[in-house]
Amino acid sequence: MSGFLSKQVTKNLLAALPERVQKILTGRYGLDKNGERRTLEAIGKEYNITRERVRQIESHGLSLLRSSDAYKAHKKEFDELEKMVRDLGGIVAEQTLLEELPINRADKNHAYFLLVVGEPFNYSKEDDQFEKRWHIDPALAGQVHTALEALHGAIDPENLIPEDEFMEHFNTCLVGAGGKKQPKDVMKRWLSISKLVGRNPLGEWGRADSPHVRVKSMRDLAYLTLKRHGSPMHFTEVAKAIRELFKRDAHPATCHNELIKDNRFVLVGRGLYALKEWGYNPGVVKDVITTVLEAAGEPLAREDIIERVKRERYVKDATIIVNLQDGSFRRISDGKYTLK
Repeated sequence: MSGFLSKQVTKNLLAALPERVQKILTGRYGLDKNGERRTLEAIGKEYNITRERVRQIESHGLSLLRSSDAYKAHKKEFDELEKMVRDLGGIVAEQTLLEELPINRADKNHAYFLLVVGEPFNYSKEDDQFEKRWHIDPALAGQVHTALEALHGAIDPENLIPEDEFMEHFNTCLVGAGGKKQPKDVMKRWLSISKLVGRNPLGEWGRADSPHVRVKSMRDLAYLTLKRHGSPMHFTEVAKAIRELFKRDAHPATCHNELIKDNRFVLVGRGLYALKEWGYNPGVVKDVITTVLEAAGEPLAREDIIERVKRERYVKDATIIVNLQDGSFRRISDGKYTLK
């Protein structure tokens, strides 16, 4: 087992402190057997002191540790932890870092405590754009932040981008921010820092606020299913694909109702749905005939109308012919049809 993973390291460090400071740090960072992190207020009540006084004691205790002989004695362990952070990219989201370190769950609080104490490690708070994160190179951290902001700004809100293409965009932004191109595993860790970009369950990337990325509803799952399929699907096929792709319950009738309500989808046949973005226009067959005639700007023969409508709808010729008898259309002397 790696040296820094041993709880003995934190035990040796804490032993260099006065007893009350030891107990306060142990409580604040969950370093005892139950692993529970205590609040400033809870510790203050125990010692009958203010929250601010607890914070001051905590800060003073950390400073004492960094200048102690015990800290110097464990330089090897801190160097090992620093190397691991560098190997993970030099800047990494806190959650990702604690997941990637080769430690068990009970040791996570001890690893976090060493990050707080260690001088090479810099912490950045969570904000509107970024998750909590640690870095060991301020210049690199600045480049990554700038690149992530530029990447978000360059993405169309409606676009979904395949992973390899998205990584190319990110590398371009990194170079533009003064950095270097990086391998995919490093870039993925850096992308996990950002709250503004994300990946959907099918591995496509985009803006985090897009319903195509932060998939929540049946409609969003149906959209991704149709987009992946690339052509119209029956609602029963959509429901089946959702169950297979996303391992989510999807009843055909529920799926049908959701597709009807969302203007991203167009009913193009009996139970068949397509995506509006593919160029399909909403409406019944009569509406499509109207659109066809308006677009043509001149009367059309019945055969031409049937051909053009069938590009938009999966319907029988007879259905189109019946709709042509509607009072909205007029058959002129040469047998062609126009709008009435």
